[in-house]
Amino acid sequence: MPYEIKKVFASLPQVERGVSKILGGDPKGNSFLYANGKCVVIRNIDDHTRFVNCVRFSPDGNRFATASADGQIFIYDGKTGEKICSLGGNKAHDGGIYAISWSPDSSQLLSASGDKTSKIWDVGANSVVNTFNMGSNVLDQQLGCLWQKDHLLSVSLSGYINYLDKNNPSKPLRVIKGHSKSIQCLTVHKNGGKSYIYSGSHDGHINYWDSETGENDGFSGKGHTNQVSRMAVDEMDQLVSCSMDDTVRYTSLSKKDYSGLDAVKMDVQPKCLAVGPGGYTVVVCIGQIILMKDKKKCFVIDDPGYEPEAVAVQPGGNTVAVGGLDGNVHLYSIQGTTLKNAERTVEAKGAVTDLAYSHDGAFLAVCDANKVVTVFSVADGYAEHNVFYGHHAKIVCIAWSPDNEHFASGGMDMMVYVWTLSDPETSIKIPDAHRLHHVSSVAWLDEHTLVTTSHDASVKEWSISYK
Repeated sequence: MPYEIKKVFASLPQVERGVSKILGGDPKGNSFLYANGKCVVIRNIDDHTRFVNCVRFSPDGNRFATASADGQIFIYDGKTGEKICSLGGNKAHDGGIYAISWSPDSSQLLSASGDKTSKIWDVGANSVVNTFNMGSNVLDQQLGCLWQKDHLLSVSLSGYINYLDKNNPSKPLRVIKGHSKSIQCLTVHKNGGKSYIYSGSHDGHINYWDSETGENDGFSGKGHTNQVSRMAVDEMDQLVSCSMDDTVRYTSLSKKDYSGLDAVKMDVQPKCLAVGPGGYTVVVCIGQIILMKDKKKCFVIDDPGYEPEAVAVQPGGNTVAVGGLDGNVHLYSIQGTTLKNAERTVEAKGAVTDLAYSHDGAFLAVCDANKVVTVFSVADGYAEHNVFYGHHAKIVCIAWSPDNEHFASGGMDMMVYVWTLSDPETSIKIPDAHRLHHVSSVAWLDEHTLVTTSHDASVKEWSISYK
């Protein structure tokens, strides 16, 4: 095949505060259930004062443990059902317990609690062996755990998966991070000789990924508080992002730290942005177009006469293309601290959803709600160069390969197409690129590596080969 999946940076567990990620308990009362062959057994427990979150039989079957929102863990005889003991006396944890997991030899028990700790218990001695303090933030609440051979895992409310270290309870061996909410946008950038992927999600979280290893993390400090709608990296190696929290942020990729001074408040909600040389940023908001220079607003176009939806700045030039819901691309020019209307429009085939200039600035690709990609030649006065058909639903994102001969589009049909500029009939179709949700953003790491993301909260790398 001309394409193959190279890497998948999977989504984190979708978590909800106060909800256990382990099945077994009855959330409406003090009963629990477990499987016995082809039967499901429902039993009542009167010892707990609040609902039971988790029940686990020991691997040898001699005992079972119950964990509850009352912070208690009870141990019972696996054959008679008689209560043996309550771990920790009156309370095993200071908060509700959402999960428990037995050690392979049935002698110890791992517990996860809303008090932001996980604990290892010596069941026979009824004592705590280790306490893992996972932090002080509400997102550090522990909602799940697993003891698998020599590995001890816990799941935080943030969705992070923690590899616990019995020899050093104060610090996990490893923490798997990522997104647990739908990803809206991504961009790529080479930094320090490495290629990084930057992804922004519905909850305002921005993650950066090492494209080779998949190692990832988020920026420190307080960032966006709502959906990240678009991102780009400027010539100063700053990640410029706009969000539904009505701000545009500039984040240093070397410091990897949010700064409150680098957040610019918009008058209305921003939807898209593009960066250009000379410290320029053009932001498309609801009913408004804003020109920024050096992190400051310098020119505003109120009510441009159409609803702007997407924006692109021509590489190496001062031309700005704004795609509108009116089905046209409106051209502007940056002149100092003003954005001048060129009084010229380019007609697309439908309401514009995204647009992008080729890296050499020679072509402008425009995708629309009518499932069409149209490429215009800049040198020919934005004359129509070629039209590309194939998607079965609205196209929402587009990106050029560094070779300036190929570009990719992603749509609501969950498909990705890689198109050849000179031949619309030559394309690579990736069906069900993201099976659960539509493709939300595409970007290129190099001429043969495409990155896609989706509302399924995962990031995928694809190897692309041409005949």
